Amino acid sequence: MHRLKTRPQFQAAMAGGTVSRTAHFALHRLGLPPVATDGVPPATGPDSSPQAQGSQALFLVGGQAGGVWLGAMVPKRWARRAVTRNTIKRQIYAVASGFEARMPSGAHVVRLRMGFDRKQFVSATSEALKQAVRAELEQLFAAAERRSRVAATGAGP
Repeated sequence: MHRLKTRPQFQAAMAGGTVSRTAHFALHRLGLPPVATDGVPPATGPDSSPQAQGSQALFLVGGQAGGVWLGAMVPKRWARRAVTRNTIKRQIYAVASGFEARMPSGAHVVRLRMGFDRKQFVSATSEALKQAVRAELEQLFAAAERRSRVAATGAGP
């Protein structure tokens, strides 16, 4: 799994659309062509527009676009303490690594879209907060997996 690092990568992934949501998180995905295992570059398809080619160029590794890319957005607006933001990001990457084999090729961004109640989770890195974040992230990735599986089977004639 590759990590998103630049602002244009995050913007391109978020422009791909929202795949699933939970109470606190949203998962955005931009589909990329799969990585070729035989050394032949993947076909880019009929869309040769600069926008489509530019988004593929943002996610090149070894001259090939594809693979699973992941980024985490935890705004200060929803998690004021840096230790809380870092804890949530660690949970995002840990849960995503468990789902990596089942994730479709593309750039994914997990975005915190609402803060966790500070009255319920008093400590910035409490075990209760970590468990709540992990449980919700597992729901988020499972819903995205179901949705992509349904889209793959429902896309037929």
